[in-house]
Amino acid sequence: MTLADCDRVAEIRVGGWQTAYRGIIPQSYLDAMSVTEDAERRRMRFLQGNPGVVNLIAELDGEIAGWACHGPYRDGEVTTGDAELYAIYVDPKRYGAGIGPALIQESIRLCATVGHDRMLLWVLEENARARRFYERSGFRTDGTEEPFEVDGVAVPEVRYVRDLTD
Repeated sequence: MTLADCDRVAEIRVGGWQTAYRGIIPQSYLDAMSVTEDAERRRMRFLQGNPGVVNLIAELDGEIAGWACHGPYRDGEVTTGDAELYAIYVDPKRYGAGIGPALIQESIRLCATVGHDRMLLWVLEENARARRFYERSGFRTDGTEEPFEVDGVAVPEVRYVRDLTD
């Protein structure tokens, strides 16, 4: 990913939220999401150069069609020796084209290559589609749950883990 990709990544991320989280996250929150503001956050994070954080893009037919971001697992404000998949989004118009599996497999490969033994991720408990996707990618819940709230509505998250040593 380059700095120039931030606008398109923001479009994909916001579109992903507005599609995947419909009926889970309050609609007023989804409607208020701004691609412009999200792109600015992406640019700021990109320019900060957070060590160990990797942003990947997937292109299809010459256009950015997906984005994934991984790095050190965060346990509160402390990072651990595990890897974490922070985000993965595919342009909703490109669902089913194999972009998500390609991105997650590349993230897994890169994390294993640098010596991480496990990759963890958080997913909204009610996001059945994403949970099935992660399970098909070899992730399993580990029983850890975390409260998450959006506009006063509880949308709890569950943690998934995948061993990277096999």
